[in-house]
Amino acid sequence: MECGGGQSKAVPLLDNPAGASAAQTLGNIIVSVVGTGVLGLPFALRIAGWLAGSLGVIIAGLGTYYCMLLLVECREKLASVEDSANRKTYGDLGYGCMGRTGRYITESVILVAQCGGSVAYLVFIGQNLSSILNGYGFSVASCIFLLVPIEIGLSWIGSLPALAPFSVFASVCNLLAMLFVVKEDIQQAFEGEFSFSDRTAVTSSIGGLPFAGGVAVFCFEGFGMTLALEGSMRDKTSFPRLLGQALTGITLIYVLFGFAGYMAYGDQTRDSVTLNLPRNWSAIVIQIGLCLGLIFTFPIMLHPINEIIEGKLVKVKWFQKAHDNNDEYSTTRIGKFAIYMTRALVVIQLAVLASCVPGFAVFASLVGSTVCALISFVFPATFHLALLGSSLKLWQRTLDFSILLCGMLFAAYGTYNAIVGV
Repeated sequence: MECGGGQSKAVPLLDNPAGASAAQTLGNIIVSVVGTGVLGLPFALRIAGWLAGSLGVIIAGLGTYYCMLLLVECREKLASVEDSANRKTYGDLGYGCMGRTGRYITESVILVAQCGGSVAYLVFIGQNLSSILNGYGFSVASCIFLLVPIEIGLSWIGSLPALAPFSVFASVCNLLAMLFVVKEDIQQAFEGEFSFSDRTAVTSSIGGLPFAGGVAVFCFEGFGMTLALEGSMRDKTSFPRLLGQALTGITLIYVLFGFAGYMAYGDQTRDSVTLNLPRNWSAIVIQIGLCLGLIFTFPIMLHPINEIIEGKLVKVKWFQKAHDNNDEYSTTRIGKFAIYMTRALVVIQLAVLASCVPGFAVFASLVGSTVCALISFVFPATFHLALLGSSLKLWQRTLDFSILLCGMLFAAYGTYNAIVGV
């Protein structure tokens, strides 16, 4: 992403020729959407009830699919009007719809969303490390601050591809954790340790469904990558079908996993289901694997944040003056030092925020209900109405306005609900 300006420069990480196959795109969609938030779904179903929570996940999945297609349609409209296909980022789309203000608002919200996701990573790691080290006096906050020097060092690595394998590793650990929870559920079912009738279908609390919806929206990540994924395909006409297949499968897995986790642990389900795993070596290995994977993928979450901050840094007068002198070595040192310090400060500030968060699922619901709801539903519907409003059929305009209104109401109430607690 790049802030400000009229013509947007290409983002290096996304500036690739359109040559991805259908299989590659399908895999990329899954990797960009599925995240650690899925481990908070069983707790969300505990709060909302298994039926209400499952419906919330399904609604979030359907809304995600429709609004991702709206983004693609908006980009195609801009390309036809401006005779340009270079608008690949969400920020570019905001600029095309509303100029500098649109870019500023869009990228500001994305920046906050990335910060929220990064804080959620730290909270998850801190909770699980504290659970593993139970008995040694390590609190969640102390575990988070122990990570700060490591994350600062990793944030100074300039090569994102060097960290990419750890992202795959984290995804594998996610899958293993999900399979382990399902195994626990089946085992308890055969041993008769729970009764289906003891599990709540629909909570009596009015805040249950919005809470589960917030967690579900947080789980459907990847809106910032939608345009890049579609633009990278050889056959772009197959993108809607591939997106539908991927999101159908992901939604089904989310519902089954959340249901299985809640059935296994009932009212004892914790905000990250990994904290419910038995204290044996297989469970500890899974937790350690998840933590290691997220520790090394945390800098990838920081990349959009650093990109925006460093884009602003180069416009600061003292930084520009350093580049105007004749001492190239001194200029290089000043530039690198400034970048290193800003990245270190970002990590420290996020760690401080993470140490104040009461729980993983509550924070995931807060982020999902606020910035994720704006990125996922409000912005796509707004852009669609702004760019294609006059050519849309009545039912399309009605649907867009409904999504816009519901998204704003959901963001407002979900934020209140997550803050005061359920």
